[in-house]
Amino acid sequence: MKRIFSSDPAGALRRLAAILALALAFAAPAAATDLPPLVSPGWLNGHLGDRDLIVLDIRSAIDGGGAGAYAAAHIPGAVHSDYDKAWRVTRHEVPFLLPSVPVLERLIGDLGIDETSRVVVVPAGVHVTDFGAAARVYWTLKVSGVKAVSILDGGFAAWRQTGLPVAHGVTAPSPAIFTATIDEALLAKLPDVEKIARAGGATLIDARPASYFAGKEKAPKVAAYGRIPGALDLDSADFYDVKTNRLKPKAELAAIAAKIGNGPVVSYCNTGHWAATDWFVLHEVLGHQDIRLYDGSMIEWAADADRPVESARTKWDDLKKALGLGS
Repeated sequence: MKRIFSSDPAGALRRLAAILALALAFAAPAAATDLPPLVSPGWLNGHLGDRDLIVLDIRSAIDGGGAGAYAAAHIPGAVHSDYDKAWRVTRHEVPFLLPSVPVLERLIGDLGIDETSRVVVVPAGVHVTDFGAAARVYWTLKVSGVKAVSILDGGFAAWRQTGLPVAHGVTAPSPAIFTATIDEALLAKLPDVEKIARAGGATLIDARPASYFAGKEKAPKVAAYGRIPGALDLDSADFYDVKTNRLKPKAELAAIAAKIGNGPVVSYCNTGHWAATDWFVLHEVLGHQDIRLYDGSMIEWAADADRPVESARTKWDDLKKALGLGS
């Protein structure tokens, strides 16, 4: 009589488990694994063939590039999304804000990114403001629910300096379905900042240069000179090494940030751009867990004259401006 049951039940179970595991591997996408906040050109070159990896070139007018620079030369397989045109929007008459959830889902999904993707953001690698663009895109992806994100250390300039190959033309992304899940722990909104300015509960850090912090200078779209009351100055440029076009070593970053302390922090600037570098250094590199970015920043804060602003500006500063001798 033909046997219906195996004489080796344990072996049969092992074979069945192997078959089920193989079926699941083909049926479901691989789960994204964590990336370090910064990866080297060598690391990226070694992973270009990974099927879940998206290389995202964000060059724009901010770094003197954009779509033309990308088409002329880019990392093989990289897709392009112009930071200055896609990643910040105007809502309620406030420019440079985080896009709405539907816009984020379309923007991120159209680049071939979904919840399982690993993303390496590639700036030009030419100055601190350019790094801020990468940090802002990184933050946007994280706040939208993309778990595995990194920035190419030194940007595309470092890739070229390493002598690695480049591609030309345009690599079209393969769109994916992306469902955003906003991480509120990374995002500070206007009511949050109003409460902090009024009653404390967190440290506000101003990522702008000292002249903006003091009220001696302001961005054209910001309505008032000065800073949010109680803020500490932490210029994002202090974290950046202009000789290498990279962040400074971790020990130096920690020493610069030491005055912040260990409590909750909210980072802001004029538009949430420089503030993204402060957020990235503190949260991602130094491991400060309770830090949020206020994307509305001074443009939103100063739009209402009833909100208080601290400033060291004098009448002499206003006179110099009237005479064309100052800001």
